[in-house]
Amino acid sequence: MSKFWSDVVRGLTPYVPGEQPKLNNLIKLNTNENPYGPSPKVIAALQAEAADTLRLYPDPNSDKLKAAISEYHGLQANQVFVGNGSDEVLAHAFQALLKHGRPLLFPDITYSFYPVYCGLYDIEFEAVPLNVNFEIEVKEYDRPNGGIIFPNPNAPTGVPLALAEIEKLLKVNTESVVVIDEAYVDFGTESAVNLINTYPNLLVVQTLSKARSLAGLRVGYALGHQDLIEALIRVKDSFNSYPIDRFAEAGAVAAMQDKAYFEETCKKVIATRNVLVRDLQALDFEVLPSGANFIFAKHKTRAGSELAAKLREQSIVVRHFKNPTRIANYLRITIGTDTQSKQLVAALNVILKR
Repeated sequence: MSKFWSDVVRGLTPYVPGEQPKLNNLIKLNTNENPYGPSPKVIAALQAEAADTLRLYPDPNSDKLKAAISEYHGLQANQVFVGNGSDEVLAHAFQALLKHGRPLLFPDITYSFYPVYCGLYDIEFEAVPLNVNFEIEVKEYDRPNGGIIFPNPNAPTGVPLALAEIEKLLKVNTESVVVIDEAYVDFGTESAVNLINTYPNLLVVQTLSKARSLAGLRVGYALGHQDLIEALIRVKDSFNSYPIDRFAEAGAVAAMQDKAYFEETCKKVIATRNVLVRDLQALDFEVLPSGANFIFAKHKTRAGSELAAKLREQSIVVRHFKNPTRIANYLRITIGTDTQSKQLVAALNVILKR
């Protein structure tokens, strides 16, 4: 049936998501999901939403959710855009704000959806190398461009970029949009949200999938100057005028309003991460500094592919990237519960002794 494909489809190399294995008694540390469930207030809100009103369309503007997000961040509602997970928000940003005559810039090791979107929307891009410590060098982005995008902290490395460095970039790059993808920002990285009212070309994208434990609801949002938000809305309303369903909006509002639960679970993840880093270093792993709910680590003598396979034999799944070769020996390990981390370390002890 491929004879019916368009030329665009023929040229695509789709994004490959993290595996969702159907195994019993699995320790799943490969897709950066939160080990703790959502706020009880979210569950109550979802139960209340299961009513006769489901026969009606949701609010196309998601006004309640925009109000909750803007209140949390100290912005105006017209500075907020919402979508089905941050991936959809990013897709709209690529179409609305990052497709120009000059190449889009992003790191050579980063979220692998970026080149996929470039292929889908016919956007020229240049991959800017990370330095020897896997850090983003903002001076390397001081060149003609049609836009700049990178995660902070970066993925899959987890390495954060200081807010002062982001502001340095914004000061010299004033003629194109800078998108900071903050999917993992709540686990110890400083957000760029406070720079939005100073730099009208800054768009910050966040998600409720990670720190607020709502990966199953698919809610993401963007924050920026109202002109940037209007561009995203124009694309959204030309694509899907009802992106957020009733359950997603109800749950997301409750999650944004329960700040205490959010902060508590983030602190737990950070504490577990710190202990896991120490334990892995004791096993001769090199671990990159992380501001995320995952770590990026390689053993000094054992191959990443071997370790990932051996862990899987013990029902522990971590993420291994074959390409680029520069990171082929690294494992990306999601931070689970304390118990899961101990089981991981115990399994690695056995594997490495063998």
